Amino acid sequence: MSGHQGAKRHYETEVLIIGGGVTGTGIMRDLALRGIHSLLIDRQDLNAGASGGNHGLLHSGGRYVAADAETAAECRAESELLKRLAPECIDPCGGLFVAVEGDDPEFAARFPDHCAVAGIPCEEISPTEARKMEPALSEKVYAAYQVPDATVDPFRLTLQNVNHARRLGFGDFLPHMGVEGFDIEGGELKAARCRDLRSGEEVLISARQIVNAGGAWAMNIARLAGCADVNLIYSKGTLIVSNTRLSQRVVNRLRLPGDGDILVPGGTVSLLGTSSVTIEDPDDARPTIAEVDKILAEGAVMMPPLADTRFIRAFSGVRPLLMASGAAEDGRKASRGFSLITHEDQNLSNFVTIAGGKLTTFRLMAEKTGDLVAQRLGNSAPCATHTVPLPTENAVGWTEPGFAARDWYQRADASDMILCECEMTPQSAVDAIVSDAPGSEHHMSLQAIALRSRVGKGACQGAFCAMRVTSHLYDRGIYDSPEGLELMRDFVTERFKGVRPVLWGRQLPQMELAETLHCGLTGLDLLGAKKPGSGRAS
Repeated sequence: MSGHQGAKRHYETEVLIIGGGVTGTGIMRDLALRGIHSLLIDRQDLNAGASGGNHGLLHSGGRYVAADAETAAECRAESELLKRLAPECIDPCGGLFVAVEGDDPEFAARFPDHCAVAGIPCEEISPTEARKMEPALSEKVYAAYQVPDATVDPFRLTLQNVNHARRLGFGDFLPHMGVEGFDIEGGELKAARCRDLRSGEEVLISARQIVNAGGAWAMNIARLAGCADVNLIYSKGTLIVSNTRLSQRVVNRLRLPGDGDILVPGGTVSLLGTSSVTIEDPDDARPTIAEVDKILAEGAVMMPPLADTRFIRAFSGVRPLLMASGAAEDGRKASRGFSLITHEDQNLSNFVTIAGGKLTTFRLMAEKTGDLVAQRLGNSAPCATHTVPLPTENAVGWTEPGFAARDWYQRADASDMILCECEMTPQSAVDAIVSDAPGSEHHMSLQAIALRSRVGKGACQGAFCAMRVTSHLYDRGIYDSPEGLELMRDFVTERFKGVRPVLWGRQLPQMELAETLHCGLTGLDLLGAKKPGSGRAS
């Protein structure tokens, strides 16, 4: 699939997909099941944008029933499909919507009717029953409803999409590939002019169809193609992660979506959020202390024990929301629906942008995109992602909490040293990721390994495992220069961005220990400045 044109590396494919989030990888799998080859690229890696910066909620649709019944119904239908087709990625934990004293009783009373319009099962239970289910709930809860919410592992979902396309023989993935422009001729994008952001090498990718699935960066990509018909609002959402699981179910505040009104279980932890702050640049998204304080204060009204909980990390993602013409730039009021933009009114016949939407509706977004691309290519194969289960294997299982520990105990191999004690990730998991995980490279960064596993995601946030994994990679010969330490520093720096806003109470001694280890033992603070060329995800 590759060759050379002049001094440039050159690839040819039927479809080029720009953006390695859950939507881009879903399109890759959709096309592969139709027998259409695609090449997926991203400026950083898989799940570098909103797909890796969310609370992992598989929506029942209940959160949107009052303001957007159509999106709510889409979420309900798609979540039911995913529960059947990708059960290994999903915890069908269920959800509660609860109203606390001070919340609008009329809104609470209308909630079942809104759910009925969207076809969402909704059962009223008493506040006493709700507190038996979730003892952390406030005594001031006065109304409660059960809905079929669930949680989903977006990292595993994305990895399985890529892995399936790869196993079918109709998909390849190139990380660190930034788009710099397009060659346009006769109303078509003939090729994308890219740059390998590791080596600086120019790369040309020729394709019959080009799909823009860049998420929050989709508008920028469209502008490179000369298209002015993609208009997005960048809504930053911040979440904070506890060191323990605080509820068995997803718990939502029974009101219009606001700050600090949802607690989502994620394996052995919980995620509390979220905020909505409109920003100008999707690259400018990081959590602030003020956001953390507000989220925690609001969340504690619904679940008082949150006020005394240890939080180990905060993080932010960017919602790429569609902006209607003349609409106010308010992220809370913008639609959570999606749009398939053909760009035919921009005089381009082989370019398409898929924008907006939710993690829960990614499969539907991929189906609609795949239908258009297949039609343009003259391929009559129907979509199969609504009936074909996502296959799984160990190469993509390391993101699941507890998976590495179960695998290690079952094998009972004392020689397989544990590298990450918080998440029980052994040497063999790191070796498997480097050799066979989707998007694997021989010279993988610690951040890339962490994205494909649980490394660094426990209470110590990489204090110990950063050094252990890096040492193992040196032992394996994957690192053979000071660059390995630089990659370790990059990983630790990225983790600290999330730790900094939650540095109080019991998290402070943990941070002091990490600083002693990383600066006193390995001298990470003495390494040179970060090298240029490490771009943000498209």
